[in-house]
Amino acid sequence: MADNLQKGFVDIENIIPDIELDIRYYGKDNFVGERIDGYEAARCFITTEAAFALKEVQADLKPFGLGLKVFDAYRPQRAVNHFVRWAKELGNTKMKLKYYPDVQKKNLFKDGYIAAKSGHSRGSSVDVTIISLDNLQELDMGTHWDFFGPLSWPQNLTLTLEQRAHRMLLQSLMLRHGFRALKEEWWHFSLQNEPFPKTYFDFRVK
Repeated sequence: MADNLQKGFVDIENIIPDIELDIRYYGKDNFVGERIDGYEAARCFITTEAAFALKEVQADLKPFGLGLKVFDAYRPQRAVNHFVRWAKELGNTKMKLKYYPDVQKKNLFKDGYIAAKSGHSRGSSVDVTIISLDNLQELDMGTHWDFFGPLSWPQNLTLTLEQRAHRMLLQSLMLRHGFRALKEEWWHFSLQNEPFPKTYFDFRVK
């Protein structure tokens, strides 16, 4: 039930019924390796404005047999607090090989991969990729979602031409519909005119 849903937010599937979700923080396939605090269902909440902007991106992709997959959008502050606690547990590196193979855990704060506040908690940021509607497979972006390292930088030139083209397609469509990109993560976008630019919410995803 979404009876706890903050005013100004929607369940994204109510706005884009055919969007694909892969809410990794509800499961164990994430850089922490366990379900993250505040994620009590595999659902995706987001501000109304961001949801309708994503709907336009989805509409642009659909004629080409493509669509969006969302990994995360609104993120409770308690989830960010969970990340911070985990980052201080230097001996817990069970997901290092997959998510941060070339980064020392002790440097996650210094290098900017973990912070005490996240734009996701304001509700208008989204982690997203493009999939083929034929088989729901993700386009090859060069790395998987939430990979910590320079290979995830959108402008990385060491990728193949196909991988760079896929990133360019995603970025160009997201920017066209009012989002801004992050220079360190090809999957992360925030709505330019976000409705809650200074508010960090903490209601649960359930």
